[in-house]
Amino acid sequence: MARLRYGGQALVEGVMMRGRGAIAVALRAPDGRIVCETEPLSGTFRATRWAKLPFVRGLVVLYETLVVGTRWLIRSANLAASEEGVELGNGGVALMLTITLAIGIGIFFFLPLLITRAALPSQEGILFHAAEGLVQVAIFLGYLLLISRLPDVRRTFMYHGAEHMSIHALENGDPLVVEKVRRYPTAHPRCGTEFLVVVIIISIIAFSIVGKQPILVTVASRIILVPIIAAIAYEVLQFGARHEDNRLVRAIITPGIWVQKITTKQPTDDMIEVAIVSLEEALKADGQAVPEGSADFPRTDYQDALAALAAEKAVGADPMTDGAAERAVTGDDDAPAAQAAEVAPTEVAADPSR
Repeated sequence: MARLRYGGQALVEGVMMRGRGAIAVALRAPDGRIVCETEPLSGTFRATRWAKLPFVRGLVVLYETLVVGTRWLIRSANLAASEEGVELGNGGVALMLTITLAIGIGIFFFLPLLITRAALPSQEGILFHAAEGLVQVAIFLGYLLLISRLPDVRRTFMYHGAEHMSIHALENGDPLVVEKVRRYPTAHPRCGTEFLVVVIIISIIAFSIVGKQPILVTVASRIILVPIIAAIAYEVLQFGARHEDNRLVRAIITPGIWVQKITTKQPTDDMIEVAIVSLEEALKADGQAVPEGSADFPRTDYQDALAALAAEKAVGADPMTDGAAERAVTGDDDAPAAQAAEVAPTEVAADPSR
């Protein structure tokens, strides 16, 4: 079993894995190639001892996951659409994160509060906040069920399943090959979906402690308590990961496993290959050994692939249809056009970290 715990995130036609000091990304380009990139996790505060303290470390991980994950989600979408060179800078990513968080907090924290206040005459006590929690769950599940019907999101959920399956294989000491990875379930107890379920449970308790307050105080408490609830939820998941055999822990994580029936789907073999490459690159970035007997799928550096694509577009070629990008990167003028056909066709249109 790996000494370090790895987690990840599904991207558009790809997977991002997070290790101890770096993230690794593997993407399936439209020409069929797997392109990969590693990126160190760095920052002045991250290097301090404060960042490793309980409850603080969860916020650091959550921040890194949101920022880095959003950036690579944008890059993966650009690559999948063959729109290299169209990329948001730090300001654009920050703006997108702010808008996304504001919408998320509004829908999943404030909307349930308003609905529950309108439906129940009594607005205090654990029963009121339990009802608010049920509304949160209903909105959350409804949202997931709705977006899971979109073909592109369904493919992202398949990559999500591939990410979990490859991590299962690593944690059980199996070589990272498609046949071994295929044996494992798509659900994982340290999934971001599990994190959201724990957040809802903790928020019911936290909001009941706050009790009935004037509306402005209630709204302010929701905003202030969001990072506190997230930090507690992270520690609960870390505790659960160390005591997976405990009955109480298993009871707590079971609802999250159920929800993952929506957010993860059985992947195709080529999706598992991408997840394996991402995990292998994350292991190498951390100085960890790749399990003996693991697959060594061909992979291309992300920056080299982008440079080749840009060069081909500059001369008016279509690298995604005539294989020019592949030849530019590999130097192989006779690269078989049929290679791209090995990849499952893309359908017409998806941590906090663990």
